Amino acid sequence: MKKKEIELKYKKLIVLFKKYNKHYFEKSSPLVSDKKYDELKKNILSLEKKNIFLNSKDSPSKTVGFKPAKNFKKALHRAPMLSLSNAFSETDLLNFEKKILNFLNKKNNFELSYSAEPKIDGISASLSYKNGKLEKGLSRGDGKEGEDITANLLTISDIPHTISSNDFPEEIDIRGEIFIKNTDFELLKDKFANPRNAASGSLRQKNPEDTKKIPLKFIAYTFGFEKGLNVDNQFEFLKKLDQWGFKTNPLNQLIIGIKNLIKNYEEIEKKRANLDFDIDGIVYKINDFVLQKRLGYVANAPRWAIAHKFSSNKAISEILDIDIQIGRTGALTPVAKIKPINIGGVLVSNATLHNEDEIKRKDIRIGDTVTVERAGDVIPHILSVHIEKRPKKSIKFLFPDKCPSCGSETLKEFNSVTKKNDAVRRCSSEGYFCNKMSIEKLKHFVSKEAFNIDGFGKKIVESFWKLNLVKFPQDIFNLDYDKIEKLEGWGRLSVENLKYSINDKKKISLEKFIYALGIRHIGLENAKLIAKYFGSFLKFKELSKTKKYKDLLNIDGIGETQVNSITNFFSNNTNLEVINKLGNLLTISNLISNKKNKSLQNKTFLVTGKLNGISRAEIKSLIEEHSGIIVSGVSKKLNYLIVGEKPTKRKIESAEQLKTNIINQEEFLKMLDKTS
Repeated sequence: MKKKEIELKYKKLIVLFKKYNKHYFEKSSPLVSDKKYDELKKNILSLEKKNIFLNSKDSPSKTVGFKPAKNFKKALHRAPMLSLSNAFSETDLLNFEKKILNFLNKKNNFELSYSAEPKIDGISASLSYKNGKLEKGLSRGDGKEGEDITANLLTISDIPHTISSNDFPEEIDIRGEIFIKNTDFELLKDKFANPRNAASGSLRQKNPEDTKKIPLKFIAYTFGFEKGLNVDNQFEFLKKLDQWGFKTNPLNQLIIGIKNLIKNYEEIEKKRANLDFDIDGIVYKINDFVLQKRLGYVANAPRWAIAHKFSSNKAISEILDIDIQIGRTGALTPVAKIKPINIGGVLVSNATLHNEDEIKRKDIRIGDTVTVERAGDVIPHILSVHIEKRPKKSIKFLFPDKCPSCGSETLKEFNSVTKKNDAVRRCSSEGYFCNKMSIEKLKHFVSKEAFNIDGFGKKIVESFWKLNLVKFPQDIFNLDYDKIEKLEGWGRLSVENLKYSINDKKKISLEKFIYALGIRHIGLENAKLIAKYFGSFLKFKELSKTKKYKDLLNIDGIGETQVNSITNFFSNNTNLEVINKLGNLLTISNLISNKKNKSLQNKTFLVTGKLNGISRAEIKSLIEEHSGIIVSGVSKKLNYLIVGEKPTKRKIESAEQLKTNIINQEEFLKMLDKTS
């Protein structure tokens, strides 16, 4: 079948799919049986898999039911709905607790109480109450902004509309999970892939009467914004939720000690298969609200909570082939193509092999029968090889010493910390010489956390690359729209939409711009630190001329590894050309501090020695909260050296020579008192 015929067939199936969805989800009057509807979805997905050029925002691969997003207003959360870091083992939990004790400057014998709450696999929602009345309900959205789904939430019987308790706060946002019981899902399983998708699709119905027909449940577990909450700890808060009329997880426990957390985890994991709702782990929260406040947050997650994921599901399959994928930083990642198998309700056809050493260690070969595991219910990987089932003519897999894309040598870099070669083998080419690396760099450039260009996804990047429409990031902002309009699958309206989306992203923050460049070892958090250090795009760009790369070591959180990556990046002429051309095409906004307390602004600090009753992590957090800057060494740029017990003599001598202000802990705290 020719490309044009395939696209025509695909478009007809999409139109039919939209029609069926509209009648089922919006009009509640299905036109076809569930079996025919499922067959239609399967045909569309099969076409997309075989033909990478097929793409539609209305595809079943991108939608759940009929999603009338335009019918929901968006609203900001009064307090962000943050994500959680994950733990998969007892070691992870021990490290989590150790970090907390270090931050709080507590001894190892200090007992921490945890609220252990099984994590229901549903859809998060936030309910805003004022004077006991439910005023608004929002979806999680991006954590900062959600969709106003109040009308649909009001149909859920578990959610109180009014609360008359005298001790209910004047204002509060109750957070919880919307879900469907497994027994109830039995009646819906022909319409949705799993209970979570059923809950998601139901909440986004345009007509609340349609949502009312779905047996949605709500379990409350925390709060966001509050005014007048008189509770000291998380477990007491959970009890209050029960008293106020909310349902909470019956498996919640108050636990002291990691060993007891593990014991509880193992007991609940045994019960998991018999529960009437899906859980994918247990969330541990430091029980004491005072300690929670002291611990605060790091990036987009609280320091005082972690999600302990359940052990993964496993299945047996056969390796059909081993594919070498090349990432934007040149990393060669082997991926096993396996016979499709269902693991935990998900059809798996690929499994990561991690790196060359992993293949050698397990002696993984094409044709092997293997046990596949979904670690943390997320990433499928090869757990073990069934040697007894190996074919007689099996041969060892040899990792390529040349890049499969550009032919450059592949190498393992020497790690100065471990004094060993890295496990990952990389393509040695720089800049945009390697085609596969370039394509991945462009995908990263337009990704959600970078430029986030609507309608310019991975498939578009690959398509435009093949057509020589884009080779470098700057090409995205100089597209030949007349040529695109003539391409199959494109028209005047779709081209205008793409043009609007691209022009809309010509204004970007410095931190996102730095992240979008795809510099190795520079993630979004490091990009924020670098943006804060330079303050403007011009100063950042000047780094290529000043070559003061070592100065970046003064940024708290930036080490030798990051500095070496930045040095290599700025040493490449193609990268410099990309930066300069983008600078001429874009408006890159300077960093504006959003800290309310700027009492220590432009003042730099360094701590040496042990402090009394407060950890270095906490004192650094205090400095940053007051807009101060942490540096890693004594230099002319240092304003204050904070000295504790048993300080480094060399640092004090250097500070004295430079006539730097040397203060003790009490003097520093007095500085904060004066500026508070």
